[in-house]
Amino acid sequence: MAPPSAESAQGSEPDASVPTRLPNAFPWEDALAVGLGVLGWRPGDFWSATPREFAAALGPRAQPEALTRAGFEDLLAAYPDRT
Repeated sequence: MAPPSAESAQGSEPDASVPTRLPNAFPWEDALAVGLGVLGWRPGDFWSATPREFAAALGPRAQPEALTRAGFEDLLAAYPDRT
């Protein structure tokens, strides 16, 4: 079967199997609420800030615990290398 031509694609319905909204889209409403509301930034300050600057303005966040040797051994036992 030949692929559809550009002419036949015009006016066709969108493919229903292709999602129209990304499931992990960036939460702009939340970021705006924090930047403009909580931090009190002006819109120009918010939009000119880099992601790193925005994260720094939010303050320190909890870091995950480092993997211990015992935890590493547990992972090795649970997911052994295949030979």
